[in-house]
Amino acid sequence: MDGYQLRTEKKKEQILKTTFELICTFGANKTSIAEVAKKANVSPVSIYNYFGSKDQLIQKSLLRFVEKKIEEYEAILEQDIPFSQKMDQIMFDGGEAAKNIEQDLYRANIDDTVIQAYIEECYQTKTIPFFKKLVDQGKKEGVIDPHLSLESVLLFIQMFKEAFARPGFFAHATPAMLRDIEHLLYYGLIGKAQMDQNNPHSEG
Repeated sequence: MDGYQLRTEKKKEQILKTTFELICTFGANKTSIAEVAKKANVSPVSIYNYFGSKDQLIQKSLLRFVEKKIEEYEAILEQDIPFSQKMDQIMFDGGEAAKNIEQDLYRANIDDTVIQAYIEECYQTKTIPFFKKLVDQGKKEGVIDPHLSLESVLLFIQMFKEAFARPGFFAHATPAMLRDIEHLLYYGLIGKAQMDQNNPHSEG
């Protein structure tokens, strides 16, 4: 890649990053090409040349975010650490994922059917395959009940993720509360120790 191509790719990356930030703040409908151009310090003509239209720009910015987040999670999955630590890093992601993708992005575009459809596509093609790998690994390591269906585990995880995405959740959550939530995530309300006591023939 020569210098010109490198500068072009950096400019595209800046445009996509800026677009995503504006979407999270104002929603897709209120994000304009003019505002993106101003914030990214590029011309509107450049944006149209690179992405064709506002809809395509928004779709590309969403795809960029999802792909980068999945790459981060894939890297966590490959780490040589206990499965519970991997789940902690993924589930208790109090950074951009929790603050942006569930709380700001999804809710800001709740009435935008085009964006909803694209988010659903990303979920089907990117998110579900990743979590299938996560669940399969957990089952192989004996952390997740092998009898549980993928659909049930995904629903369970999603319920927790939606709670984490609520405005101000991590700002008000104490360390003790997070430890309790982690326990609920793995063992439910009854708790593993009590379940083992009630079922002395259970494995583990």
